[in-house]
Amino acid sequence: MYQLMCILLSVLLSLISASAHAETSKVIATGGATTIEGSAGGGIVSWAVINGYASSDQWSFTAMNTAVYVDDFTLHSIGASLSIDNRFELSIAKQTFDLDTLGGKLGQDIVGVKYKLAGEVLYTAMPQISLGLQYKRVDDFALPQAVGARDDWGVDIYLAASKVYFDAIAGRNLVTNLTLRATKANQTGLLGFGTATNNDYQLQAEASIAVLLTDNIALGYEYKQKPDQLGFAEENDWQDIFMAWFVNKHLSVVGAYVDLGSIAGFEQQQGWYLSVEGTL
Repeated sequence: MYQLMCILLSVLLSLISASAHAETSKVIATGGATTIEGSAGGGIVSWAVINGYASSDQWSFTAMNTAVYVDDFTLHSIGASLSIDNRFELSIAKQTFDLDTLGGKLGQDIVGVKYKLAGEVLYTAMPQISLGLQYKRVDDFALPQAVGARDDWGVDIYLAASKVYFDAIAGRNLVTNLTLRATKANQTGLLGFGTATNNDYQLQAEASIAVLLTDNIALGYEYKQKPDQLGFAEENDWQDIFMAWFVNKHLSVVGAYVDLGSIAGFEQQQGWYLSVEGTL
């Protein structure tokens, strides 16, 4: 996967150097940040926005490096995305989940595609609406299979709506997002997909809300509903409170306090999230 990512990054950089424009009309922060799954959004919720700052007839490239530290686990995610015409988004991500207390690690690869169906996040009454797919595959199926997972791969399908409301709170702009996701993933896929007795999709809701304290600093909250399918341990929904600093159109930093609930029998997994990303 790393070799594939390096090849893709080289290809994408070459394409962008030939095709990207130095200027773009897209407003800072409207590309959002990058989730741990590689798509544009907050930290844990995919939004309808298209990553980067490409406008019509432009391309944009984004790369991110994210770490999440909770009591008994550490998640690292690296990824990249290519945005085309502010319409398509192609993304890849590599996740490594260290089992700090138990020992060992899990991991998965995620390839995503997103297409903007309608609306605009800023200038139309209709929210921007996008449809996304994420293909996920775990690195090693031994542990997920041992705890009851059915498959080592799965496909998430999500429909997201994002909208910015101007002067909504004390003269500041409000960013909102609602996502509906059909998934079979256990712990977003790190513990496999489905169970031995149930291979049905579960419809889950995700939401984000953020206030732009300044033009380039956002304070927000995210909630991610998750299935609870594996019998050996309870799986809780995720949530976080985040601060995003869009330094400029090429660099952004996101920090968050995260609550991942119960993971593999370890209760109250709370900690910190830090993500740095660059955009061309």
